[in-house]
Amino acid sequence: MSRTIPYSINLGGELFSLEEPVTMGILNATPDSFYQHHEGADAIRLHIREMLDEGASMLDVGACSTRPGFTPPDEKEEMRRLREALTAVRREAPDAILSVDTFRANVAGMCVEEFGVQIVNDISGGEFDKDMFHTVAELHVPYVLTHNKSISAEGEQEVVSEFLREMGRKVEELHELGVCDIILDPGFGFGKTLEQNYIIMRNLEVLHELNLPLLVGVSHKSMIYKLLGTTPGEALNGTTVLHTVALQKGAHILRAHEVREAMECIIINSKFKD
Repeated sequence: MSRTIPYSINLGGELFSLEEPVTMGILNATPDSFYQHHEGADAIRLHIREMLDEGASMLDVGACSTRPGFTPPDEKEEMRRLREALTAVRREAPDAILSVDTFRANVAGMCVEEFGVQIVNDISGGEFDKDMFHTVAELHVPYVLTHNKSISAEGEQEVVSEFLREMGRKVEELHELGVCDIILDPGFGFGKTLEQNYIIMRNLEVLHELNLPLLVGVSHKSMIYKLLGTTPGEALNGTTVLHTVALQKGAHILRAHEVREAMECIIINSKFKD
């Protein structure tokens, strides 16, 4: 069993410890998310209060569905949705640690500058908007770097090696631009076959070679329900299984729809530390 490597990230001048795993609660402020969404100020406030009460250390707010085959709203509409959602969030929980789930540099800038969002979570790893890396460097906020490219290799070690080379290159690019706080998201469900997703999960501890905190986002994803022949709505049990595996391999952040269940995984896993 891997022991969680202690890291800290700079959030607005204050260090946030990742010595112990934490949960990032998901808030989908979009009508077309593949699983669970919340629209309107009242629904948003109720959901974020529930997640914080259940133990979420941070909230990830998105307004653009990234499900397979998605058609994103235009930038103006994404900003409108996020302004509505973030206004409600800040009224309900003004001191909450917030992440914005967006692949657009201008949207990231708006959220940080207007609402004090502390983290940028880009599911494209800088692939969809070439200004993203420079923008994050200028904003001086932690950046969730997600692997979102197809992997040509098929063998287990070859898949992992290709992954590490690609992400190592991007980490170096970000460091050269002055981005100090990078969180690595293996990108489960993005650009990978079902088997490649499980290869990365089986080898998750190897990703510590990049010397970055690990964020794992598997909540209700297709690597669960396609394997089991079920639906996204029936994937909570599988999510819990993979959360447990990820924690045993040293994950720092669980990005989850159901915060209470993720926190239970963290609490129980803490009893099995080396």
